[in-house]
Amino acid sequence: MQETAEFCIFVIIYQNVTHMKTCGLDVHKDMIFCAIYDGKDSVVEKFNTFTPDLEAMCDYILSQGVDTVAMESTGIYIGAVRTVLRQHGMRAVVVNPYLIKQMPGRKSDVKDSVWIATLMYNRMLGDSFLPDGVLAQLRAYARDYRRSVQRRDCTLTLIDQMLVGMGIRLSSCLSKITTKSFRRVAEAVAGGETRPEELEKKVHGCLKRKKDGTLRKALTGCCEEKDMWRLGRKMEELRLYERQIEDALKHMEELADANYREEVVLLCTIPGVNRISAICVIAEIGTDMSQFGSSARLSGWAGLRPRNDESAGKYKSTAITKGDKHLKAMLVQCAWGAVHAKNSRFGSVFSRLSSRKSAKKAIIAVARKLLTTIYAMLKNREEYCPQKTGRTMTASQLERMLSLRARQYNKLCRQATQAGVSAEKLTEIIQS
Repeated sequence: MQETAEFCIFVIIYQNVTHMKTCGLDVHKDMIFCAIYDGKDSVVEKFNTFTPDLEAMCDYILSQGVDTVAMESTGIYIGAVRTVLRQHGMRAVVVNPYLIKQMPGRKSDVKDSVWIATLMYNRMLGDSFLPDGVLAQLRAYARDYRRSVQRRDCTLTLIDQMLVGMGIRLSSCLSKITTKSFRRVAEAVAGGETRPEELEKKVHGCLKRKKDGTLRKALTGCCEEKDMWRLGRKMEELRLYERQIEDALKHMEELADANYREEVVLLCTIPGVNRISAICVIAEIGTDMSQFGSSARLSGWAGLRPRNDESAGKYKSTAITKGDKHLKAMLVQCAWGAVHAKNSRFGSVFSRLSSRKSAKKAIIAVARKLLTTIYAMLKNREEYCPQKTGRTMTASQLERMLSLRARQYNKLCRQATQAGVSAEKLTEIIQS
């Protein structure tokens, strides 16, 4: 009886798998190839990318008894497709194109869609992390905020280049071009004021005392009407970006206060992470760490893990992998702040790595350690603990470290003796 029952269960499972159908989409700008695969045969249909055609495609997929659709991540083209699929109650699985590459020489749009459906049928595809709802809204605000900040900085650089082209070299006297003095002088020149003595009044008094004589020379230029007109347009563009930054930041903070207040407070306890950085990180990875599984997988998803490219015992490349460029840029920015923070464990890690690697490689390693720390904090709902950030060494590693320090100590003692330092002085230094 038990064997009969097990056989019946096997038959039911086999029939469910046999009659299961999957759908694969190959999404292009103006055309979508939709493949339905049942384990033996495949049927491919073509649809346009207009919204009515997308709805007709969803009705066709549902009529085939399919409720899960897989497609490659093709940038902006999948956004509307994924939204319409969700509105029709279907699950959209967005897959990394790197994981479903076709065989070379056998590639076509029809075969791409069939290949995606085949991999989905055999359960060989994993879903990408694409947030919905509040988190997707917060991500849109955060990314727009960062774009506006980048464009504002580019516009400031162009304004400085225009002033230099007019012969006004104010940036040679300032520590940075984001100061109020630079802004006031640029607005005055755009308004038609070119007299050095009047422009000097726009500069902060402390700077005028330090750069006595030199500042007036730097503010003496040869301005033409076309140059001032171009500068005025750039100043308008700068004010536009500043308004966009304020608006995006306002929406970010309102959404974060309403939904992620506790998580933002937790992340702000990390050195180098402020409120805006914490909101931007949460917008990229969310607060549910179970969807990543481990900190190593999260690091790979962010593009902060060295690639595994080994052949015949030789490593071809150890460069970091591709990942979320927005998250990677924010983590590197926070890593630089954490490195320069006082009494920071991240600073000691950077010093240790930068002594034998380049500064860029060292800061990427610090960014990964920072992301690992964020993963643990959000998973365990605990504040930042510096003692958990440092490297935990094994007994053999401690022995090697002590041996290295002993050799360094003996070498320094020999050099001090050769330099004429007395034994009493060495003893006093060691005890202090």
